[in-house]
Formats: sequence, structure tokens, C-alpha cells
Amino acid sequence: MTSQASVSTTVSPRPTVVIVGNPNVGKTSLFNRLTGQSARVGNYPGITVERLVGTLSSPLRGNGLAPEVVDIPGTYSLAARSPEEQIAIGAILGLFAHAKPDLVVFVVDAGQLVRNLYLALQLVELQVPLVIALNMVDEVSDDPPNAASISQLFRVPCIATNGRTGAGVQELKGAILDALDARPTGRAEVAYPPELKKDRDRVADALPKAWRSSVERDRALALWALSSVDEDDELSDIDPTLRQRCLDVRNDAVGRDLDQEIIVSRYAFLDAHERTLYQNPMARAQKERASERVDRFLLHPFFGFAFFILVMLLVFQALFSWSEPAISLIEQMVVLAQELAGKWLPEGFFRALLTEGVLGGVGNVIVFIPQIALLFLFIGLLEDSGYMARVAYLMDRIMKALGLHGRAFVPMLSGFACAVPAILATRTMERKRDRLLTMLVVPLMTCSARLPVYTLIVGALFPKTFGWFPVQAGLMVALYVFALVMTLFCAWVLGRTVVRGRRIPLILELPPYRLPQLPIVLKMVGQRSLSFLREAGGVILVCTIALWILLSFPQIPSTANVTHTANIADSAEMLHAQENERAHLQLEQSYGGRLGKFLEPAIQPLGFDWKIGVGLIGAFAAREVFVSTLGLVYGIGDLDDEALPLRERIRNERNPSGGPRYTPLMGLSLLVFFALACQCMSTLAVVQRETKSWRWPAFMLAYMTALAYVASFVIYQGGRWIGFS
Repeated sequence: MTSQASVSTTVSPRPTVVIVGNPNVGKTSLFNRLTGQSARVGNYPGITVERLVGTLSSPLRGNGLAPEVVDIPGTYSLAARSPEEQIAIGAILGLFAHAKPDLVVFVVDAGQLVRNLYLALQLVELQVPLVIALNMVDEVSDDPPNAASISQLFRVPCIATNGRTGAGVQELKGAILDALDARPTGRAEVAYPPELKKDRDRVADALPKAWRSSVERDRALALWALSSVDEDDELSDIDPTLRQRCLDVRNDAVGRDLDQEIIVSRYAFLDAHERTLYQNPMARAQKERASERVDRFLLHPFFGFAFFILVMLLVFQALFSWSEPAISLIEQMVVLAQELAGKWLPEGFFRALLTEGVLGGVGNVIVFIPQIALLFLFIGLLEDSGYMARVAYLMDRIMKALGLHGRAFVPMLSGFACAVPAILATRTMERKRDRLLTMLVVPLMTCSARLPVYTLIVGALFPKTFGWFPVQAGLMVALYVFALVMTLFCAWVLGRTVVRGRRIPLILELPPYRLPQLPIVLKMVGQRSLSFLREAGGVILVCTIALWILLSFPQIPSTANVTHTANIADSAEMLHAQENERAHLQLEQSYGGRLGKFLEPAIQPLGFDWKIGVGLIGAFAAREVFVSTLGLVYGIGDLDDEALPLRERIRNERNPSGGPRYTPLMGLSLLVFFALACQCMSTLAVVQRETKSWRWPAFMLAYMTALAYVASFVIYQGGRWIGFS
């Protein structure tokens, strides 16, 4: 992504306000309210971590320059062991070549108060100029925290807000402008153990001179260093003297857990003041008990998994049932557009390109937009309700046995939408080994790009129901479960062979249950669907045109000999048969047809013919291109009087003996191949960018392709062996 903003290490006359908070506390919603949605996306210098930058939309003061507002990635604490976490502490404190901000706005989820205030306590200890935004107060209307009590506890301004509705935003803007003049730093007295205080002072003596300030801030920085620097961290630009001092203190603390001592002391401070922060603690306790009763069911080792499978079955049944009218309508519109273009445009290269290449190729991918939008809608509703975090917690029980960090399942869930952002989401994981292992298996998750292929094959070759059982919906659920099982299996194998390392415990906050915010979810659905359409208008269009050229050239002479059935009496019918046969001959002798024929001996054991081979070639650019390629193949090779949707063309395809060319067994083999093969150049490119090496994307392509071939071979040949055709 091209950076549109950068962090300057020089002092700017424009004040800088940094928005900080835990993940999923409404930081971005509040950011949009503060800036009037004037956000622009950029990357931090030297590393691909995104941040939002805007200007505060409010009456100007002082020098007349509106403050710059920066939304940094969410973090649970300031302890940093990865480069991405190091960016957060650098942006907040002005360390590691980052400019020091003039003010930090710390966003708190009112429903997770004590957990969120842990980070606020760290900021106060570090004497950061601070304003607290008590957000999501609408979700705890029965017992909202008292903003005045929080302000009194930390001695900094605290404003109650609601980023979704805009309540309290104007008051927050006023508090920000006031705080830019007053620079409130707050104060909190945490009772650390005597031994820990001695360790803290030893580390404080080794701080670089450029970091030193007041005694209180130096001690807080020493605690940060003790929590962050160890033998396994990946931090850069740490002073060698400070690093060695931290390692010495850790080695000397025999039988003690320094991290635990720091965390327990801070939570003891927060727990001691918790009752003073609420107006009605009893109501809050009752609400927590109700949530716990629900969690006892949803997090149960058996019933929790059964409920998850039931939810997914309902989702995919809805995908087929609800989207079918819209899909049929779009199919008819594509066919109508092809017929109109063929009728009104003069015969020639341009008409063939438009009707067969653009409309026949891209059009057969666009028809699946209703299903993709519905999938995004259901995932968004499940995420916004708080249920998806419970699924991640459930999966951690399995992932413990695989040697993989439980937090890896969060990027895996993102992989249901697209592998590229899922791979980028691995940046939140602490260790390089965990990030790499997760990157290598995330592309096995069933992304939205596979959905058009699945829908085409399932809809064309499998019945909707068998008795009472919904075959198509059940098969879709089975494909998603199969992908998940294979992802975990490959993580288990790779974690013990190629990417070895110890597992660290999962720290995952379960958000409160809440009613999904439909406008926000619908906005997300629209953005992701438009992103898919942009891809269809970009990569898929280019690949489709290129494949159309390969399938259309070289042109065979119009006088090429073709054979036809001799008993056709009607001359018009005979002429049509000759044209159809010539079209098939053109397709087979084209460059694309020759490539498919060349590939056919290798894929024939999987049940695929050369036409499927042409589709597989196109699919290596992007999986969706497989659908558009088959649309081209049948658009060029079948010159019927009446245009038919692609699903019907595949269903009606016949072999030389008159039977169906494509059977359910072949369809299952093809589905398994697409479930496992790495057919996405964008995924390989982002893995190369994240690992800074071509070694890992090459390994990913090799192992996933081999796995897909072997699994497809076993399915097809095993099915034939037991009697399926």
C-alpha cells in the first residue's frame, strides 16, 4: 500500500493527538467522529503497519492549526516483544525515531473497564499527557461507570462518549483542546513488592540518556523494559547496556516471575478502586453472571462445537436459499447483455471480445456477488455479537495440541474473507515463529475467492436435497470444516518439522455479548463486496481477456474440414452442426486449448479433462478466474441458438458415449483440489513481503499444490475403486 502519510522526527507546529486503546473498543468509530471521517491510510516508516491520520474537526485555538489525530493499532498493554508492538510504545512515548505526541486520548470500553484501565494505568505511570474517553457507555446503561470517579482516580480528564451515535464527542473535542494547553499527566500510586522496586531501580540506572526524564517516568520506563526485553524478543534499537541489564536482572530473579509481579501489582491497584468506579455494582454483577451462564453452553467442549456446526449449516443453507433468486436474475442479465451485444454490434474481433471475453468471463464471476455479500453479512453479525471470539476460544483447546498459539485462530477466521488481510493480521502475534507458521497455513482456510468455484460446481453437479437432507448446504459446510481440519493438521505437521518452536499461552479477551450494529455491518459488507468487484474489474478482467486471446488464436481457416452427422436432413440444422463443430475445433487448436491438452495427462487421474485444465491455468492468477475461464471455454466452444447459464452448460456437457462428462465424483475431486491448492498470486506476494524472502512463498506453493493433487487423486481413484463413476 502506498503510504500517504509519514511520521516526522522533527517538531511540527501542528499539535499531534494519538488515539490509543485495546482492540475492539471503538477507537476507529471515535476517530471518525473526531476527524469528521477525514481519515487517510498510511504506513509507519520502514514497516508495513497501517495507521489512520486525520485532523480534528473543531474550532481552532492557539496558532490556528487544527491538531493532527493519529489512530494507532490496538494494544492490550505497552509490553512490546515484536516490531509492531514496538511501534505502539514508540508512537506513544516518542521513542525509536518517532515524534513525541502532544496528547494521548485513551479509549476505554465501558463494558470491560478494569481490563482496559490496565493500559491507562501504564500511561499514567509514564507521565503521558492523557485524556480518557469512556466509550460504549450505551452498552452498560443499567450500570455505567462513573466518568468523574475515573477522572478522580487517575487525575486526568475523563469524558463519557459513544462513538457510534456521537454522544459526548463535542465534550471530548473540548477536553482535547484544553488538555493540549494544560498537558495533564495524572498520578497513581501502585504498591510494587520491595524486591521488584530494587530490580526496577537497577534497570532505570541503565536507561539511555535520551530516554531519561523525571524519576517517576524513569522507573515506569524501567518496568516497561523489564516486561519487554528478554532473550526471545524481536525488538530493534534497544540500547545494548539496557538490554544486558534487563537480562541480568531476569537471570538474578531466580524462582520469581517478574512479569507476574508487575501485572498482579497493577491489577491489585485497579481491583481496590473498582467499586468506586460504578454507581450500581450489584446490577453489573448480575449481568456478568448472565453472560457466564451463556458462556457455559457456548464454550462447552461438546455443545459449543455442536452449536458452531449448527450455525454454519444454517448460514450456508441461507446462502443457497436466499441468494438463488438474485443469482438467477444476474445470470439472466448477463445472458441478455451478451445477446444484445451480439445483435447490435457488427461481427468481428471487438464483438467477440465483448460478448465472449468480458461479458462471458467476468459476468460469470459477478453472478456470485449475492452469495459473497451474504457470507460477509453473516460473518459480520457473528463478529459484532461477540460470538466469533468464543469460537476462537473453543479452537484454542485443539490448537494447544498442535503447538500453535491460540491467537492464530483470529487470523484464520479472517481467512474466511481473504487470505491477504488474514496474513497481515498475524502481525499482532508476538513471536516470529508463530507468525510464520500461521502465514503458511492461513491460505488453506476457505476464502471468499473459493466461494464462486464451490457454488458453480456444487450447484451444477449436486442435487439441492436428498430426502430431507440439504445436500448443497451440507456439502458447503463440509468443505469449510474440511479446510479447517486440514489447516490445523498442516499446522501440526509444519510446527513439528519446518517451523519448530514452543507454544505460548493464549491471552484472548472475550467481548461482552451485544446486539450487532446493522448499519456498521452493512457498511462493512458493502466495502468488502466492492473490493471483490474491483478485483473482478482488475485482475479477473485482465486475466480473462488474456485467456480469451489464448482460446481464440490462432484462427483456423474458414475452409477447415469438419465432420458432421450424415443423417441430418435439414440444411439449416446441418449448417449449425458444422458451425458448432468448427467452434470446437477452433477451441481445441487454440493456444489455450493446446496448453490444456498438454496438461491433461497429468490431471486425468484426478478426473479432469483439458477444459478443466485450462481453467486451472487461469485460476493460478486468482481462484475466481476459474469460473470466468470456463465461461470463456463454453462461450467459444458452444454456439447454441439460445445462450445458457454456465451451470447448465456444465450440467449438460456430454462425453462421446452420451453420458455426463462431469459427474459428482469428479466435482468432489475438483472441490477438494480447490480447497487445498494455493491458487492466488496475491497471497504469495504478501507472504514474500511479510517474510522478506521468496523461500517461504515458494515452499507454500509447493506443499499446497502437492497436497491438493494427492488428496484429489485419492478422492477420485478411491471413489472409482468402490464403484462410483
